Amino acid sequence: MKDTPLSNCERDFLLKAIEEKKRLDGRQTYDYRKIKITFGSDYGCCFVDLGQTRVMAQVSCELVTPKESRPNEGIMFFNLELSPMASPAFEQGRQSELSVKLNRQLERCLRNSKCIDTESLCVVSGEKVWQIRVDVHTLNNDGNLMDAASVAAISALCHFRRPDVGIQGEEVTVYSPEERDPIPLSIYHMPISVSLAFFQQGTYLLVDPCEREERVMDGLLMIAMNKHREICSIQSSGGIMLLKEQVMRCSKIASVKVSEITDLINKALLNDKTARKAGGRCGFAESIPQERITALKTDQTSVEMTGVGETVSSIVQTAEAPPQKVPSPLLPVPGVGQVGEGMRNTWGVEEEEDGDSSGGDSGEEAVKMEEEQHKEDKSRKVDVVEILDSEEEEEEEEVVILYPETTEKAKNKGSSSGQKGAATSRKQQKK
Repeated sequence: MKDTPLSNCERDFLLKAIEEKKRLDGRQTYDYRKIKITFGSDYGCCFVDLGQTRVMAQVSCELVTPKESRPNEGIMFFNLELSPMASPAFEQGRQSELSVKLNRQLERCLRNSKCIDTESLCVVSGEKVWQIRVDVHTLNNDGNLMDAASVAAISALCHFRRPDVGIQGEEVTVYSPEERDPIPLSIYHMPISVSLAFFQQGTYLLVDPCEREERVMDGLLMIAMNKHREICSIQSSGGIMLLKEQVMRCSKIASVKVSEITDLINKALLNDKTARKAGGRCGFAESIPQERITALKTDQTSVEMTGVGETVSSIVQTAEAPPQKVPSPLLPVPGVGQVGEGMRNTWGVEEEEDGDSSGGDSGEEAVKMEEEQHKEDKSRKVDVVEILDSEEEEEEEEVVILYPETTEKAKNKGSSSGQKGAATSRKQQKK
């Protein structure tokens, strides 16, 4: 499903606002949106909220055979998935150009920068090494997915703990967390990606573009850097020509943002470690009362509560006494109901009695009529006349049922008409 394109009015409005150094959400030119980092109940699960953009990273590990070219090094694998849940423009089971670009940039940012000591992941040289897999899932897309994915991936790697391993001869034993404490990964530095959008052929620059700003931008520059001001990777897209001074200016802006985000990650890791040591709630159990997992939150409205007690007491004092309760209806006699004191309501029985007394004469006449009809039905008899006619070729049988009247004339007429009917039927058969 393709995303809805921007209209010309929206495009002109956005570009005009950028020229006046204004943004839709009220930020300044070099401001990031609010970043929130939370960790799950398991080690290696991290949620990152960058404004309305929401990303989840999950780290897992397994023992595999190393590569022949590097038998003493572990394997790092990164996968970024664009789910249709994040945006209607993303399709399931089909890699788009954006997905391929983000995956490559994430690999350059984390694996090619050598931020993790892969030699520490070796268990048995040439036989067993740890393979660390980082899966990044987009939960909601509101622009700048690369920055959110890089923060979530490096935070999940810092939070992850792999199982401890024991070697006895040729046997490799993996211990559970109950038997031995898990071991954290050896991380040298934390590379973080910073995205900068260019407008009007590089005339205007914005940090952390939102989804609407990404639609009208002319080019995008992604710089991956650590807090030591070491550039890990840099990528430009959009086909615009940037000057040396522009790139240096962007790197200075990125260094400031990277140091701020690194401090935020370290603070979030420290808070999670303190909560786990104290035995407090963390992860999913903590997110329920704080409504972190709910999509719709109720808006709270402040209400004035001063002097409410006095107002209620005055209303209660001046109010009239409540009316007495109506007792439940009583049934002293079948067909008679009593609702209030001294009041009787009747239905059914008395009305039938009045009807019987008033309509006595009409009832006797109705009984006589029924008796007369019954006698007439008994006196009425059904005569069945069977006329048989046999011929050489075929035999047919006809039954004629006649209902004679009570008078003799009717009987004679019925018999004559029956004979005429039989004669006509015979003539038709002969013909």
